[in-house]
Amino acid sequence: MYNWISALADLQTQGEPCVLVTIIEELGSTPRNAGSKMVVSATQAFDTIGGGHLEYKAMQVAREMLASGKQDTHLERFSLGASLGQCCGGVTVLLFEPMGQVQAQIAVFGAGHVGRALVPLLASLPCRVRWIDSREAEFPEQIPHGVRKIIAEEPVDEIDDLPAGSYCIVMTHNHQLDLELTAAILKRNDFAYFGLIGSKTKRVKFEHRLRERGFDNAVLQRMRCPMGLGEVKGKLPVEIAISIAGEIIATYNANFGQHTAKAEPIAKLLPASRRSHASN
Repeated sequence: MYNWISALADLQTQGEPCVLVTIIEELGSTPRNAGSKMVVSATQAFDTIGGGHLEYKAMQVAREMLASGKQDTHLERFSLGASLGQCCGGVTVLLFEPMGQVQAQIAVFGAGHVGRALVPLLASLPCRVRWIDSREAEFPEQIPHGVRKIIAEEPVDEIDDLPAGSYCIVMTHNHQLDLELTAAILKRNDFAYFGLIGSKTKRVKFEHRLRERGFDNAVLQRMRCPMGLGEVKGKLPVEIAISIAGEIIATYNANFGQHTAKAEPIAKLLPASRRSHASN
């Protein structure tokens, strides 16, 4: 059996959320001493706090926290009597600590200058990142930890595999590819955030072409273009990347746990962007 510390390290390396459960107080007769720990993920449990119905209830509580996305620590007192089917007769207080919660599943299309500046920033956040481009040579030699590099001849095909509620960032080297990616993302319309790099002029052109394809204004308004915080000015790739990362953070902090197409549009959360980003 994995001990809890090894399991916790492995789950965090894999980017899989889990809950660390610790006995912090014991009164009377209890199956394990204070300080005993177990780790609970969505599908597995590692180590033990004594087994029996107490452990089963602890796993239920932990998995409810994982399912709801709750990130606050939680204390709960359990009496080890008939209600738990245990005859110890003591009392155990458990501390539940969410670990490694992922706040955003992010897909970055494009490994150009801005993409190479942006992805390390996103990788340092509680996010999982797919980094997608057709050009293997554009990726840096070292891919940041927690980032999955995807070399795809047809990047548009990757959109079908994205989880609902993803954060989609389009910044490829090709305007036509940007348009096809945009159309596929808007067709799904189940993203939490969609940003397209480019100027206001690019947005106008894209909106015209997308209306010709049958997209209505309500869907088009969910697209952020120009994207990024207008207050963070500058044209250097890292400056643009910081602006975009700031907008992502503001969005997931406002919408965490609401990853549906009905989540509040970013325009209601932030001032309208005043940046005119050049295409990467």
